[in-house]
Formats: sequence, structure tokens, C-alpha cells
Amino acid sequence: MNKKEFEIHDISAELEKEYGAHGTPERAEFDERAYAFYTGQVILDARKSEKMTQTELAERLGVHKSYISKVENGVVNPSVGFFYRIMNALGLQVEINKRVG
Repeated sequence: MNKKEFEIHDISAELEKEYGAHGTPERAEFDERAYAFYTGQVILDARKSEKMTQTELAERLGVHKSYISKVENGVVNPSVGFFYRIMNALGLQVEINKRVG
């Protein structure tokens, strides 16, 4: 193994190099895609934990299965209100806490 494989990288610097500094349109676009992906993964994990299919979740919410698929794959980022509806349909609650530090 060479030394390069063990180098520690500053992820913030890497993101800035690849997608621009915070506040730039490029970085805002990246952040939005990242949030959509993360939100989708949270929903996917919660749905699977409840042993619920996309179809079952979609029926509870009155939407098409394809919409649930798009949300879980990060293609669509649901509104905050719809995110709360999804969490409720999965029997979960959302807590908002102030960051410490």
C-alpha cells in the first residue's frame, strides 16, 4: 500500500473544490441534491423498518407508488409538510432540537 491511500482529507475542502464555496449557486445545487438523497434514504429506511411496501405507503398518503420511488431515490424532495405526512404514515414523529456546539 502506498502512502496516498492513508491520507486524511478535509471533506469541506474537497466539496468546495468540487462544487464551489458555500453561497455559490453550484454549491446550493449540490446541497439540494444531497438533502434530497438523504431525505429519501431516511424514508426508505423507515419504510423498510415498518415492513411496508412503496405501494402501501403511497396508498396511505394518496399518491402514486412512482412518487414514493422518486422521493426514496432523491429525484424529488418532498415539502416539509409532506415529509411530516410520510413520517406520520410510518408511525414516526419528527423532533427538532437545537444543535449543541
